[in-house]
Amino acid sequence: MRHGRKINHLGRTHEHRLAMLSNMATSLIMHKRIKTTVAKAKALQKYIDPIITRSKDDTTHSRRMVFRDLQNKYAVTELFREVSAKVAERPGGYTRIIKLGTRLGDAAEMCLIELVDFNDVYNKKGAAAPEKKAPVRRSRKKSSTAKASAQDAEVVEEPKAE
Repeated sequence: MRHGRKINHLGRTHEHRLAMLSNMATSLIMHKRIKTTVAKAKALQKYIDPIITRSKDDTTHSRRMVFRDLQNKYAVTELFREVSAKVAERPGGYTRIIKLGTRLGDAAEMCLIELVDFNDVYNKKGAAAPEKKAPVRRSRKKSSTAKASAQDAEVVEEPKAE
């Protein structure tokens, strides 16, 4: 029985799981979205949300605590410069999981995990408003332009017949 087991061990040892989550968090920060399985994405979401929350306070101590988890100075720099500036007002929920279906080889559920504020499709502030088009009226009658083009075609064909 699994009484009291709250985390998904993902079939890995403790050290392997922490290394994998650290690498996935680094990739997510650097690329803003990654494709992975749903189980790994849910584990990553629990791992990276406290890291992003800590990045809102740009102090030496918080940088060291984030570096302890990520082990990549370029990812730490990107997190404190780019990501923390965009998520400054957000109280939580920094990532979004979009399910994609199953993987062909082993039928594992695949998904896309991304940083919420970096997607312009879902983000209402960054997305440009679509241009409103005039409604198109269609009738059953043939248009006059179609009749005129048909008459022009007949005129062109007559000199060729001579």
